Amino acid sequence: MGKETVRDVERVYIDQMTLADLDGVMAVEEVSYVTPWSRRAFVSELTENIHAHYIVARLGQEVVGYAGMWVILDEAHVTNIAVHPDWRRRGLGERLLRELIYRARARGATRMTLEVRKSNLPAQRLYTRLGFVPRGIRKGYYSDTGEDAIIMWLEDLWDQKY
Repeated sequence: MGKETVRDVERVYIDQMTLADLDGVMAVEEVSYVTPWSRRAFVSELTENIHAHYIVARLGQEVVGYAGMWVILDEAHVTNIAVHPDWRRRGLGERLLRELIYRARARGATRMTLEVRKSNLPAQRLYTRLGFVPRGIRKGYYSDTGEDAIIMWLEDLWDQKY
């Protein structure tokens, strides 16, 4: 990664995450988070959690981002979204989140929630742009730093234009 062009971004496609994607997912995970999820956590999500739905953004066979959620009854909960640093600020995070919203609706969800670090202003701007609204704070939510999380909700997924 490193010398991507606009044409490369246009060739990125989004697909269902599989176990074969985990090397690429872990590479993105490890450069994106202070306390990354373990490979075992992703394996468990993909093979044991009937509520979990994960997607990847690929350029060819290379994973450049991923996102996941749980859908339980009529509610979707975003578990994570990450884009490799070389690919950030190109709209991939938004594409991944829009795809989660689309897939959540297809699975019967009528609303969606997520938590975001209080310090993660770029993510908060993205979520707000897509209609998410802050509804509360989880004090000390992030165990690695003790940072608070802002709880955001997107109500009525069917009224959204995605």
